[in-house]
Amino acid sequence: MRVLVVEDERNLADAIARGLRKRGMAVDVAYDGDAGHEAAFVTRYDVVVLDRDLPGMHGDQICAELAASGTLTRVLMLTASDSVADRVQGLGLGADDYLPKPFAFDELVARVQALGRRATPAAPPVLEVADVVIDPARRVVTRAGVPVDLTNKEFGVLCELVKARGAVVSSEELLERVWDANTDPFTTIVRVTVMTLRKKLGDPQLIETVVGAGYRTAEVVA
Repeated sequence: MRVLVVEDERNLADAIARGLRKRGMAVDVAYDGDAGHEAAFVTRYDVVVLDRDLPGMHGDQICAELAASGTLTRVLMLTASDSVADRVQGLGLGADDYLPKPFAFDELVARVQALGRRATPAAPPVLEVADVVIDPARRVVTRAGVPVDLTNKEFGVLCELVKARGAVVSSEELLERVWDANTDPFTTIVRVTVMTLRKKLGDPQLIETVVGAGYRTAEVVA
């Protein structure tokens, strides 16, 4: 899942980003409204965690423009105010959810995950390809009933490939969906991650390389 955090309180923004990354999400951070607006319209995010009162472009305007654009990106609006009027106004601007500060981090994570599931076409709660079973909610992967220990990035790549149901997914698409904006676009990290993922999944190989195009699963089981 790709998440953008737009929050001018740097310590809070960085803490949210660190916490979400530990949960396996790819997270970018913007510390003002102008930078947040630019990032939100350059990259397709699953969820934008958006502070309402921002320097530069106000969070309300960013939210309204995202809603008007028709994007699938979901917006979780943060605010220091917990009044009913503020919540109603924020939701009326197009926010998908609303969380007052201070908040419990576990609640933030749960809300981001829930919004992320609504940001992409619905996927089954358990993903399967051949004898590999993936439980995204518990972040558990098994092959022929045997647990497979994957890193967050390996897990993310596997999920993206399985959700594509045999369609080719390019390295650029994997880089955008699984890594954050700080990753060098010319890096070989996708190729290396696919290589280690193949090794951990074992034989027969389930991930095919389509030369010049990307990767796909060899067999998809409905």
